Amino acid sequence: MTVAGQGTLQAVPGAPVVDARDLTVVESGNTILRDVSVRLEAREHLTVLGPNGSGKTTLLRVLATYRYPTRGEVSLLGHRFGRVDVRALRPRVGFVSVALDPLVDAVPVLPLVAGGHRGTTAPSVRILADPDAVTAARQALTQVGARHLADRRVDTLSQGERQRVRIARALASSPDLLLLDEPFAGLDLGGRESLLADLDRLLTDPGGPTVVLVTHHLEELPPRISRALLLAGGAAVASGPIAEVLTSSQVSAVFGVPVIVERADDGRWRASGSPPGLDETVRLT
Repeated sequence: MTVAGQGTLQAVPGAPVVDARDLTVVESGNTILRDVSVRLEAREHLTVLGPNGSGKTTLLRVLATYRYPTRGEVSLLGHRFGRVDVRALRPRVGFVSVALDPLVDAVPVLPLVAGGHRGTTAPSVRILADPDAVTAARQALTQVGARHLADRRVDTLSQGERQRVRIARALASSPDLLLLDEPFAGLDLGGRESLLADLDRLLTDPGGPTVVLVTHHLEELPPRISRALLLAGGAAVASGPIAEVLTSSQVSAVFGVPVIVERADDGRWRASGSPPGLDETVRLT
């Protein structure tokens, strides 16, 4: 199961990409996640929605191998936490977060993305001597519509351009699982729509990763997301096929405000305030 010389665990054939059961995370006496389960086969793309403090980012950190649950079982690509060195799984998992930005703000884009091929946090330009890393970086930048940014420096980019570079860096290692934590945060309308289109194309790539996307907003869901998990107070309120989960009544309950959920003919979702007197359990699809 290990790649010679690299120590990277490969996916077990036929195993789910994610098989997490009854996850509970307790910190300083506070239960952040409670009995949450997620199972994803290859190419089953999931969105995790919920208000602030509902446990979304904590769930992603568990799936990214950076946090162990207090209770429960987690297997990624057929490898169970506690039975393998999770560091050997990390090259197979792309985790997109703004947390690394202070380390790479003045780094040129191409070596930064090429470093993702090797799992390097803040690479030097010497990595450009590795033709495999450079090829992987250019391919990843192309996947997210950012090939033209290769020669720019990160601190000269707009928020939308930075987010494309973050995602490209995660894709450079050809991960089996891609975790996106609020990828549209800070983007204006144009930036959001452009990135949405690029992500939706990525979701159709037969050789691409299984994607888990965390957000607060239904309008930020690519049409090809197929499954949804609603979290509130650290617990799962609903989980399953997206059309069964994103109902007006369930979304209203999770966010604590009456909304009407609609899905357009092109597959895009939206949630709007419910007019006074309208039955909140109405479901529009």
